[in-house]
Amino acid sequence: MDLQLLIDNFTNPAFLFFVLGIIAVRVKSDLEIPPNSSKFISLYLLFAIGFKGGQELAHSEFSMSIIWAVLFGIVTALLIPLYTFFLLKKRFSVENAGAIAAAYGSVSAVTFVTAVSFLEIQQQTFSGYMVAIMALMEAPAIILGVLLIRKYGEGSNTKLKHVAGHAFTNGSVLLILGSLVIGLLASEQEARGIEPFTTDLFKGFLAIFLLDMGITSGRKLKDFIASGKFTTFFAIIVPLVNGVIVAFASQLVTSSTGDRFMFAILAASASYIAVPAAMKIAVPKANPGIFLPMALAVTFPLNITIGLPLYYWVASL
Repeated sequence: MDLQLLIDNFTNPAFLFFVLGIIAVRVKSDLEIPPNSSKFISLYLLFAIGFKGGQELAHSEFSMSIIWAVLFGIVTALLIPLYTFFLLKKRFSVENAGAIAAAYGSVSAVTFVTAVSFLEIQQQTFSGYMVAIMALMEAPAIILGVLLIRKYGEGSNTKLKHVAGHAFTNGSVLLILGSLVIGLLASEQEARGIEPFTTDLFKGFLAIFLLDMGITSGRKLKDFIASGKFTTFFAIIVPLVNGVIVAFASQLVTSSTGDRFMFAILAASASYIAVPAAMKIAVPKANPGIFLPMALAVTFPLNITIGLPLYYWVASL
C-alpha cells in the first residue's frame, strides 16, 4: 500500500477531529456536541451528498452500466448478511446474529460521506449514481436479516411489510434519496445558487460531525470490550475482507477507480442508524449493546483509518 495514502488519511483534519473526540472521553472532558446540533449536521451531510449526487446523475448518460452497478450493489447487500448470519449463529442467539448480520450487510452513510472527502483529497471522482446505490443498499440487508431470524428463530409478530416500509422511510434513507431526486431535477443555474452551502461548508461540518462520532465511539468502547474477543475479531476482519473482495469484484460492473472504491466502502461499512431503528421495531430481543458498539466503536474507526487507504489501493490496481 502507498505510504502517502496512509499519511494523507491520518493528517486529514476530519479524521484528527474524530481522534480528538475519543481523547476527550478518555481524559473525562465535558466536551460534547449538543444533540440538536449533531442531528442538524448529520441531516446537512446527507442532504449535501444526496443533492450533489443528483447533480452528477443529471450530467450522466443513462446506460446499462448504471443498471448493472445498481444490481451489483443490491446483490452485495444481500450476500453479506447471508454468509455472516451463519458465522454468527454459532456464537450468538438467532436474534442477535440476525441483527449483527443486517448491520454489516447494510451501509453507513457517514462512512460514505467520509469516503467522499477522502476521494477529494486524492483528486479522484466517482459517479453520481453511487449515492442512489448507497440508499438502495440499506433496506435489503434489514429485510433479509428479519427473514433469517424468522426462519431460524422465534422472530417477531411484526409484519414484513412494516419492516420494509420502515427501512425505506427511515429518515436518513428518505433524505438522501429525496435530495438525490431534487438534485436530479434542479436546473444547473438554480443548483449553482446553493453551491456555497452544499460544497464550501461540507468539510467543516464533516469535521465537527466526526468529532461528535469520536465522542460517541469513545463512550461505547467499554460496552463493546465487555462483549468478548469474537466480536472484536468479527468487527475488524469481516469489514476488511468484504471491502477488499468487493473492490476487486466491482471491476465486473465498472472500470472507475472512484466507483470501485465507493463500492468497497459500502460493502465494508456497517449501519448504526437505520438498522438499530428497524430492529427495535421488528426484533426487540436483539441486543443493541452488542451490534451498535461493533459498528460504531470498532468498524467505523477501522474503516476511516486503515480501510480508506486500503480499499483505494486495491481499487487502483
